Amino acid sequence: MITGVLVLVLIPVVASLLLSFADWNFVAGIDQMKFIGLDNFRLLGDDPVFWKSIANNLIFIVTVPLTMLISLMLAVIIHKSVYGKDLFKIVYFMPYISSIVAIGIVWQVLFHPSHGPVNQTLMSLGVSAPPKWLADVHYALPSLMAIMTWAGIGFNLIIYTAGLQSIPKELYEAADMDGASRWLKLVRITVPLLSPTSFFLLVTGIIGSFKVFNVISVLTQGGPARSTSVIVYYLYETAFVNMNIGYASAMSLVLFVSVLLITLVQWYGQKKWVNY
Repeated sequence: MITGVLVLVLIPVVASLLLSFADWNFVAGIDQMKFIGLDNFRLLGDDPVFWKSIANNLIFIVTVPLTMLISLMLAVIIHKSVYGKDLFKIVYFMPYISSIVAIGIVWQVLFHPSHGPVNQTLMSLGVSAPPKWLADVHYALPSLMAIMTWAGIGFNLIIYTAGLQSIPKELYEAADMDGASRWLKLVRITVPLLSPTSFFLLVTGIIGSFKVFNVISVLTQGGPARSTSVIVYYLYETAFVNMNIGYASAMSLVLFVSVLLITLVQWYGQKKWVNY
């Protein structure tokens, strides 16, 4: 296990750190590597595609609290008053375990500008010019966000359901005796006692939103007009399409530092709102 971590994780991380200070095309061989200091990072500062990708990643973070909110609502409903709970859990969890390529193809058909069921429905309701969704600069990123929210609900739902089962029933019984409403019990008991679960989902969700790649690669390839380009996809293009390994490594280092800082901020903030 230690050998696997060393070879597959630690050595590539150190190599990426060193390569971020170099200009290298791995096809040309290691002899052609040139150390150029901080030039890669200076280029990043003047790269509009890089900053556009960062902006798209920050917008993509919205999917995390949105997914958590929908999942929490569904978990509370299913946990309290739904017959056949296990069936609903399976139905909601299936998109999460399904191939993202298959999911992408299904949504590509659904969002087809002229023949897709979504636009066909909108036109039948009287919308004369429905959006082109994945082919529209203004709607492509929100469409991908909707897809990832839909696909991520199942995982969040299962985690929230497990958290709900760990809340002592005596607390709800005491609240009933005091005449508390359902909303009051949700706000004063359920949400506070689920805060460790919410913290876990928030941290892992934000880290995952910075690593989103598959759905973009399948559906939009960063387009149209870079409207769906994110850091990981731009990094992939730079490294394995344009063969600029040094520049891509500098990008990966910036991504690592960004995720680390966001995680540290969340870790500090959890002392103020997480109840253990």
